[in-house]
Amino acid sequence: MNASTLTQVAPTMVALEFSLTDDELAAAEDRAFRRLAKNVRLPGFRKGRVPRKIFEQTYGTSAITTEAVEEVIPEVYAKAVREHDLEPVEHPKFEVVEEAAGRPKRLKATVEVRPAIPLGRYRGVPATRPPITVTDADVERSLEALAKERATLIPVERPARLGDVVTLDYEGTIDGEAFEGGRGDREIVELSEGRFIPGFAAGIAGMTPGETKQLELRFPEDYVAKNLAGKQTVFTVTLHEIKEVELPPIDDAFAQAISENQTIAQLREDLRRRLEAVAAGRARRGIGNAVVGQLLATHDFPLPPSMVENELKHMVEDVGASPNASEKSETELREAYRPEAESRVKAALLIAAIAKAENITATPADVTAELEALSRRYGQPVARIRKLLGNNLRSLMDGIVRNKTLDLLIDNAVVTADQETPPPAS
Repeated sequence: MNASTLTQVAPTMVALEFSLTDDELAAAEDRAFRRLAKNVRLPGFRKGRVPRKIFEQTYGTSAITTEAVEEVIPEVYAKAVREHDLEPVEHPKFEVVEEAAGRPKRLKATVEVRPAIPLGRYRGVPATRPPITVTDADVERSLEALAKERATLIPVERPARLGDVVTLDYEGTIDGEAFEGGRGDREIVELSEGRFIPGFAAGIAGMTPGETKQLELRFPEDYVAKNLAGKQTVFTVTLHEIKEVELPPIDDAFAQAISENQTIAQLREDLRRRLEAVAAGRARRGIGNAVVGQLLATHDFPLPPSMVENELKHMVEDVGASPNASEKSETELREAYRPEAESRVKAALLIAAIAKAENITATPADVTAELEALSRRYGQPVARIRKLLGNNLRSLMDGIVRNKTLDLLIDNAVVTADQETPPPAS
């Protein structure tokens, strides 16, 4: 095969031209004929035993040539991609440049590729770390949350109070018209102001079973469902049942029941260590985000349009699948999310370039560890997790490489506590 030629069409678009030799086509046609002939049955010949000459007299040569070309073009294209060390990001578009006797002799593949990224400094990037502080109040809130998981609900005959669990019907209207998501029948809810729009829980407090009441409320201006934000509404509420939340005593017996700790003091220390680990993980992610943000600001390179469009498509689809879907049109959403899509693509390309420069890969041990972690998380055997991943195993490996690269950036950052002044970037 003759060497391929490369032409830069655009910052992230190239055209590859390559030839198909007679020998390559002949070998591919032999393979194509054997595949096609397997299921052919003609009088006087056993199935799959038809001579090629008879096959061509019956079906023509074009079927073999077409099958051969469909096989050999991707192979020769892949060799050309390797020859020029390209990283395509989409499927190529082929066109025949030269042909003879109905056979393509020279072809051109136009394809979008990852850009070349001249890497600046990425080790030693300055970053600040927020203080990792866990207070006694944080520990007590965690204890109360654990106790709440083991709470008992006791039916009571008294007016409802904040903190009770109640069964109720409700229907909301705006200007007399019901709205989607504004109705509930025999809903069991905890009366907590943070769970509803302002005034809803407080308005139910004081009601007694069997009572019906109207609550005139207003949705917050920043309400997630934009079609309801700032709107005045009337909820008609009927209360059916009230239950009081009875928490178990937070003592040594409680600690032994929910953990391997023998005393409540030991459980408190255990919770403190866990909260500190969570806070440390959050701080580490914050450092990583800060480092990547600085690298994005100091590296400039073109982005493949198809990668941005794919990311934009996923973001818009995620909004459409959200329970509180935006009222904006798809065009408006695409315009609003484009900067974020571009930032995500740029970060992905930059991290991949650093991984390549550092020879960071997903080793078999890395993949096994990740599969075992997924197995523990979902309670499924590793073999089933691997099968369920299927073609997404490549994405899992990409995620491993990304995380290892972020670890390298964080571990090599110049980190100072947030009350200190970080050293200037050079």
